[in-house]
Amino acid sequence: MPPPHERERGQPPRRRRMLSLPAVCPCEAIALAPLLASLLSLAADVAAASESVDALPALRGAAREAVRIAALLHAFLDAVRDDFAAAADDDKAAVLGLSELHVAMQKLRLLLADLSRKGARHWVLMNAELAASELRVVMGSVATAVDVLPPAASIEARELACLVSRQAWRAAARLRPDAEDARAAQGVRSVLARFAGGATPDAEDARLVLARVGAATWPACAEEAAFLEAELLERLETGGQDDNDLVLISGLMAFLLYCRVVLFDRTDDPDKDDAPAARPSAVARCAAAAAAWVNPEALQCPITLELMTDPVTVSTGQTYDRASIKKWIKSGCRTCPVTGERLRSGDLVPNLAARRIVEQLLLSRAGSVPPIHEPSGKHRRAVDKTASPFGAAAAGGARLAAAFLVSRLSRGDTTPHEQRKAAHEARKLSKRNVFYRACLVDAGAVPWLLHLLSSGDATAQDNAVAALLNVSKHPAGRRALVESGGAGLVVDAAGVAARVEARQNAAAVLFYLSSNPEYCEEITRIPEAIPTLVTLARHGAYRGRKNALVSLYGLLQCPDAHARAVSAGAVPALAALLLGSSGGSAAAGGEIRDEDLAVDAVALLARLAERPAGARAVAAASSELVTRLVDFLGEPASRSAKEHCASLLASLGRHGGDGVLALLGKLPGLMPALYALIADGTPQAVKKARWLVNEIHRHYDQRQPPPATADHRGIRV
Repeated sequence: MPPPHERERGQPPRRRRMLSLPAVCPCEAIALAPLLASLLSLAADVAAASESVDALPALRGAAREAVRIAALLHAFLDAVRDDFAAAADDDKAAVLGLSELHVAMQKLRLLLADLSRKGARHWVLMNAELAASELRVVMGSVATAVDVLPPAASIEARELACLVSRQAWRAAARLRPDAEDARAAQGVRSVLARFAGGATPDAEDARLVLARVGAATWPACAEEAAFLEAELLERLETGGQDDNDLVLISGLMAFLLYCRVVLFDRTDDPDKDDAPAARPSAVARCAAAAAAWVNPEALQCPITLELMTDPVTVSTGQTYDRASIKKWIKSGCRTCPVTGERLRSGDLVPNLAARRIVEQLLLSRAGSVPPIHEPSGKHRRAVDKTASPFGAAAAGGARLAAAFLVSRLSRGDTTPHEQRKAAHEARKLSKRNVFYRACLVDAGAVPWLLHLLSSGDATAQDNAVAALLNVSKHPAGRRALVESGGAGLVVDAAGVAARVEARQNAAAVLFYLSSNPEYCEEITRIPEAIPTLVTLARHGAYRGRKNALVSLYGLLQCPDAHARAVSAGAVPALAALLLGSSGGSAAAGGEIRDEDLAVDAVALLARLAERPAGARAVAAASSELVTRLVDFLGEPASRSAKEHCASLLASLGRHGGDGVLALLGKLPGLMPALYALIADGTPQAVKKARWLVNEIHRHYDQRQPPPATADHRGIRV
């Protein structure tokens, strides 16, 4: 469990690492009756797992034996229930034996849960020896605990005890992975060895491994890769760069990535496979049916009013997108944005039902290739640490997959479906791995992704823009994009792409390109660039406006961009965002979004007002804007936001002349806000605030009539 202060900020608890078995030992003072009842329940749970053992990816025989022994243990405990009911609670041998059995059953239940964990099939296969070792330890604990229990009263119970002990001791000595497990693991090692040598593996070998672990479809491979990625990023986030598992995890990710890209022609059509395992589950069918009649507005986050991609439920039962509710809680709000009830805890429970319906809804809109909806989770800080491939096998597999994708994109006879799938795979590949982005760039994917920006296929276009956004986060990706003449194509996509998401992502690409001064100048020279961003900032959805604002801010580092932005109507658009955030009737979620955009608008106006033409445009926009800026300076906001506001007001005073200074001096809230900023602001904000205070005082001192004087006769003149 994380510390309480982390849970109050809404941080989800870290998930238990695979094959770590944190059992809780019953307290020494526990009575025998509740201890036995709890143990019987545990043993029954473990014994009930017999139906799912055959679906395990590995250790089926060993797990079957362990579950059978748990069933025998349950029968023995049930037979001696009356004996323990008559025993004294201070019977140390009984308490010790039952406590050890309780711990062993906890560990066995956790171990079986790990073996059947969703998405962990390949990880379990490659760690079958370690899992078998843990099983042997648990079985040894069971045998030891049964041996120390007091003898049972009945002959049948004593015989059951002997049987459990004998079977558990034998299992502790003999449990090993199945022979088929060893062959499948060797098949994976063979493929990884070929990756390490830069050779293409045999597709049939890979298919056999996938079939053995039960992951013989594209969705299953994607699920496996998502699990491994989460494991990798969590280890990196916790400082585990030297973790020995990183090489294995990265190699398995490359294996699954290669299989997903090369072996499957479709991404979302598992029910066309002949294998029964390929048919969609009942849950998936229900989700598809629900998506057919559900109102899409019901799947929007109440805070951002955008479709939820990672829906979670809070303690009041309301569902929000994870990123937006975490931001709400982190801002200090401890109430539910919809109901107003106080949140009893910061726990965020994934709403899997809503997530499946969202995925099916988007799938029905997008055609044959589903969009990507991965949690915007806690691992973002670790993504930068993925620049290393963690092993030659991982590097070779990623390069082969990237090369295959480029060959699909560049072939003249590629079908529209193949293009959609290749663009989707490139988007997914570059999502959260720096090395994979570099592989795509080195393989020459950028020009072909740019080519898809002019595609009439909305899905291919959307995936291509998203892939370019991911690649543009890499310096080599930005260079390849500009050198391929892609800046103009991205600007066009930001203005006329078929889908809203594509236009938003294109604006974000421009933001990353603007981080380079040379690229920034090239974008600024495109006549449509700044007007397109201004239009998106004025009329787009929240995310589109946000991306447009930060991109404009980056472009304004170029001297020529100021005049272009003013002539494109940036000042009225920004003023509308700022004035719109002052309304008091917005919902809680709307207030957060409006305030966020208002901060960005102030920063942009401050940068525009650094030039006289920009300052005059801001001053001429409306008197309400200046009043709103003064109110903004006195509102609770970050120190950087107040610094931008003070800088903007100072620029207005410097370039706007006495008229602006006179207007500022008449606003009653300005001076208290400036003095508060002088007392507790950033050094730059303090400097701007002092200058503005002095200028306002100077302006009014100059307007005062000169003091009266008397001549030599005492007459006042």
